[in-house]
Amino acid sequence: MNPLRIVVVTGMSGSGKTTAAHALEDAGFFCIDNLPPALIGRLTDLLVQSGGEVARVALVVDVREGIYLKDLPATIDGLRTEGCRVEVVFLDSGDDTLARRFKETRRRHPLSTKGTVEDGISEERTLLKPLRGMSDRVIDTSGMTVHDLRKVVEEFVGDPAGTGAMSVAVISFGFRYGLPLQSDLVFDARFLPNPFYVPKFKGMKGNEPAVAEFVLSNADGREFVARVMDLLGFLIPRFRAEGKVYLNVGIGCTGGLHRSVAIAEELARRLAASGVAAVCRHRDVDRS
Repeated sequence: MNPLRIVVVTGMSGSGKTTAAHALEDAGFFCIDNLPPALIGRLTDLLVQSGGEVARVALVVDVREGIYLKDLPATIDGLRTEGCRVEVVFLDSGDDTLARRFKETRRRHPLSTKGTVEDGISEERTLLKPLRGMSDRVIDTSGMTVHDLRKVVEEFVGDPAGTGAMSVAVISFGFRYGLPLQSDLVFDARFLPNPFYVPKFKGMKGNEPAVAEFVLSNADGREFVARVMDLLGFLIPRFRAEGKVYLNVGIGCTGGLHRSVAIAEELARRLAASGVAAVCRHRDVDRS
């Protein structure tokens, strides 16, 4: 078995690939940016011949590869055939977010030499569609700070032994802001009584004990958590057997402040108590 663990970081320009690469480098990965796919096989051969001195590699590839980008899927398939553990991580953001980031930094989009930033983003989405489709993990960085993204990267590389044990991220969100792009499963908590309409809870959030108790003491809230846990208990070992190592579970309510937050916290707590490597993140809890 080839000992190399290779993380391929790709995605839209402006979505945070540089931040992700820095986080991987800090986590002990040997990082290379913009290496042509034709040279990846030669690189891995050299690393294997080094006798295990380098066991974790991160490669950043994107539209800067130009005509060579189309060769990447076949290169990844070849590495997996050779026994390398290859994970493809696709970073994405909403078009409006990407356009705003380019305008704030005053940088030119790599594909907008003759058009607008928006034209470049549209063309890039088309070019990267095959890579997005074969990705093991899609990370939506729209509402993230650089610190949030670093934390997410640290979570999914926190398996230095390369065991492939599944990690589960439970993500609360507000439907009014759209679905988290990285979600594998989404559950809707909007049927539960809304603390927003209880005067004493209106300025509070779902990770505060009083609000959480209100949500979870409700009979429907308790049954909702129990039924989702039953489903996850059925699915997780089957996903793991199929080779999936990350599972993103989205819990949504209207604004992502109360019900989804309380439910997500409780699910992550129960998963961790059952021995699952679970983390909880709240995408929209700090929105006004």
